[in-house]
Amino acid sequence: MSITAADIMTSPVIAVSPQTSMAEIAALLASKHISAVPVCNSDSSLAGVVSEGDILKPFRESVRARRDWWLGVIAEGENLPQDFLDYIRQDTRTAADVMVAHVIAVEPETTLPEIAELMVKHRIKRVPVLRDGRVIGIVSRSDLVAAISRAPGMLV
Repeated sequence: MSITAADIMTSPVIAVSPQTSMAEIAALLASKHISAVPVCNSDSSLAGVVSEGDILKPFRESVRARRDWWLGVIAEGENLPQDFLDYIRQDTRTAADVMVAHVIAVEPETTLPEIAELMVKHRIKRVPVLRDGRVIGIVSRSDLVAAISRAPGMLV
């Protein structure tokens, strides 16, 4: 008998809506000790995934340098009001703004070796589990490793 996604997935899934703010997502990831969340529409269909990496992108030096350049163009040598600068620095993005929309997903019957192959091939850390297009679970790399530790030799 093969181990399937349904056997090792985490369910129920902690998910967010497309309208969820970055601050809310960051707080959720931190409080639940997870590294990503599926973004689900109101009918539980998968819209995308937001990961820690997606949240951190604006903090990259290249992004900050570009923003500073634009602020310099806007200011044209003048000092900009602090309330304007504070507003510009606020993160008003939502899950819909930063999510990865093209998500590799599996069905409950997908076997552990198939999931492992997808993760390695696509260099991903997790796959949502869908039934009839709706998110019912998620399988992370740590779920795979835990399953392998319980049944060594299952991938060969």
